[in-house]
Amino acid sequence: WQVQVSVSPQASHGILPRLMNLRAVSRLKADLHHIVGDVHYLAFGLPGNKLVLTIHDCAALERLKGWRRELLRQLWFVLPMKRAAVVTTISETTKEELRRWVGDLADKVVVIPNCVRAEFQPDARPFNTECPVVLQVGTGWNKNVVGVARALIGTPCRLEIVGEMDSFQRAALDASHVSYRELGRISDGDLLEAYRRCDLVVFASHYEGFGLPILEAQAIGRPVVTSNLSSMPEAAGEGALLVDPADPQAIHRAVIEVISDPALRERLIQAGFENVARYRPDAVARRYEAVYAKLLEAGT
Repeated sequence: WQVQVSVSPQASHGILPRLMNLRAVSRLKADLHHIVGDVHYLAFGLPGNKLVLTIHDCAALERLKGWRRELLRQLWFVLPMKRAAVVTTISETTKEELRRWVGDLADKVVVIPNCVRAEFQPDARPFNTECPVVLQVGTGWNKNVVGVARALIGTPCRLEIVGEMDSFQRAALDASHVSYRELGRISDGDLLEAYRRCDLVVFASHYEGFGLPILEAQAIGRPVVTSNLSSMPEAAGEGALLVDPADPQAIHRAVIEVISDPALRERLIQAGFENVARYRPDAVARRYEAVYAKLLEAGT
C-alpha cells in the first residue's frame, strides 16, 4: 500500500473555510480515500464509490438542539454516510448510537476499534500502597474531573491530570484537599511517561465513543477503574473495575479496593494484557486492510 496523509488546509469552523477544504479535497487523486477526522462533510468532495468514512462518536448530536442538531445530523452523518461506500466506527456502542440517529443507515457500519500505539508496552513497577499516583486522562465536559475529585476525598494518593482544567474543576480539587498536579496539554512522549509513572488509572467518564486511555493503561500494565456505561465496558473487557461515574462513593470504593488488594491488582493487570492484544496496531490494521481490499476489488 502507498499511503498519503492529507490534512485539511483550513480549520473546520465556519462556512468559507469548510468550502475551501472541500475545494482542496476535490483535487486529491487516489484509488481510495479515507476520512478519519471530524470532517465528515468532505465526503461531498470525494468520489463515493472510493470512499471510507470513519465516525468516532455522536457526542455533538447529544449536545445540540433544534435546527442546529438537525443540520449537523444531515451534513455530518446522514448524507456523508449515504455517499460513502463503507462507513466504519470504533465501537459497537457507537454503532448503536448511530442507529438511533440515522436508522437503517447504521446497517452499513463496520466496527473497527482504535489501536494502541506500539510504544505502549508493559512497564512493571512496585505499587505504592502508601500514596499511589492516580492518573486522570482528560478534562473535557465528559471526563468527570469533579466527580473523581470528590471520590478521592480522604484517600491517601496523588492525582495527576492530563489536560487543562477550568476554574470550577480547580476549585473542586482544592476543596477536596487531594494532592494534585495539572499536567496540561502534553506531548505523546510525556503522556507515555505519565502512564509509566502512575500506579492506577481512573477513567470514570460520563461518555466515550471508545475509551482509549483504558487500553493505554492496560498496555502499560496499570489497574484501571472505569465507567459501567457507554463504550467503556466494551473497551475494558475483564481488565477493569466498573463503576457508576455519577456516584463518587462507588469510585472511591473501587480505588480503595485496588489500593488494598494486591491479588485484585494482579488479576486486573493480567486481564488487561489479554484484552489489549485485540487492539494492537497490526490487529487493527489487518481489519482495515480487509475493508480496503474488498472496496478496491469491487471498484475493479
